[in-house]
Amino acid sequence: MSPEKLSAFWVYLQTGPLFWLTLTLAAYAVAHALARRARFHPLVNPVAIAVALLVAVLSLTGTAYARYFEGAQFVHFLLGPATVALAVPLWRHRDAVRRALVPMALALLVGATTAVSSAVAIAWAAQWLLIHPFAWTSADRFAADDSVRLDAAAAVRPGF
Repeated sequence: MSPEKLSAFWVYLQTGPLFWLTLTLAAYAVAHALARRARFHPLVNPVAIAVALLVAVLSLTGTAYARYFEGAQFVHFLLGPATVALAVPLWRHRDAVRRALVPMALALLVGATTAVSSAVAIAWAAQWLLIHPFAWTSADRFAADDSVRLDAAAAVRPGF
């Protein structure tokens, strides 16, 4: 198949919303198969793998997220009822939930603290790198001319 025909076929596929829904479900099926093969090891998380696969496809094809979401919004729509449906097993096992309330609360506190601390640390690191764009690069790669440094810094940090 010639590159022109392949490109035309890809454009045709992208226009249909079912393609992105099918791709989403296929990515999850592949990820779930990998997780099953790894005996559902925590590091082989099917959702994370499916997201990585979809990000790779969207990046390689140059597809905007808005275009992808037009087809995958059905999955997004079903997440609401699925979340609400979790209330049924929680209610049925409310005694076990009540017994494990303290450990769950501690785990929630530790997880939330870790998430907030990580987000703040990443934001501080990103801000520092934007303020000091050449601190993490080898100085000998760049010319000693200050105008080169200012131009590169302005490209990295708008309004510099």
